[in-house]
Amino acid sequence: MASRISELIIACRDPERLAAFWCEVLGFVVLDVEDDGSVEIGPQEGFGGLQPTLIFSPTTEPKVGLLRLHFDVNATDRDQDAELERLLKLGARPADVGQTGEEPWHVLADPEGNEFCLLRARLS
Repeated sequence: MASRISELIIACRDPERLAAFWCEVLGFVVLDVEDDGSVEIGPQEGFGGLQPTLIFSPTTEPKVGLLRLHFDVNATDRDQDAELERLLKLGARPADVGQTGEEPWHVLADPEGNEFCLLRARLS
């Protein structure tokens, strides 16, 4: 028997705003809101499925430096350019982490500056 990643916890200044952004990006829904302001999002089927849920936990500490862990996302129903346009409209912005510009992915930051990469669509 092995373990699986069930939840990823992201410390942030505005859990509701970041949860709303990532719900739009991933097609997730809000699953729970805790008394401390933490917001859990995940797939429509809820906790325990193939995908981990994301918990946005409030903090007053500012983000400093690059994240040691980041998300890679890819579109499931459109090409990379169309998805890039959609993500930028949702509030993502280009981020520079030292890439050359020749990479086949785009480095972006969410509304709180957390870096993530938009990969090319993977067709099955």
